[in-house]
Amino acid sequence: MASLKPEVKAFIVQGLACFDTPSQIVESVKKEFSVDITRQQAASHDPTKAAGVGLAPKWVELFKSTRERFQNEISDIPIASRAYRLRALDRMATKAEGMKNIAMAAQLLEQAAKEVGEAYTNRQKVEHTGKNGGPIESATLSKEEYKQARQEMLEDDDC
Repeated sequence: MASLKPEVKAFIVQGLACFDTPSQIVESVKKEFSVDITRQQAASHDPTKAAGVGLAPKWVELFKSTRERFQNEISDIPIASRAYRLRALDRMATKAEGMKNIAMAAQLLEQAAKEVGEAYTNRQKVEHTGKNGGPIESATLSKEEYKQARQEMLEDDDC
């Protein structure tokens, strides 16, 4: 295994911290630095794996800080933004229409509508309204009124 420059090691460690696979790291290092490395060499820079047990403390710290930042700051990832996703869907729909692929354009429009309507979130809108959209009216019953109403309901069930 060839010795790697510190900037290449940092690149590998940060990629692994962002959950890139060793295979993805090999391709990225080749593209970015024109350096050939093996998957095993890339994997040896992951302190969470057995191959990375002997990793220098400074690389372990870089891995931990990068992993923490990656997990907590999704705003740095463009696709996490609804506006970014909608722009991408718009480009795809326009291209699909231009290619006369109406079925694909329709699917993309449906996906965009779901995105805007928050179909891809776990939020739920619960609306509570009374008659004609007014406030919900509540009634306070006395003990006797409650017993009488309950008795009437039970008698209705017997029929």
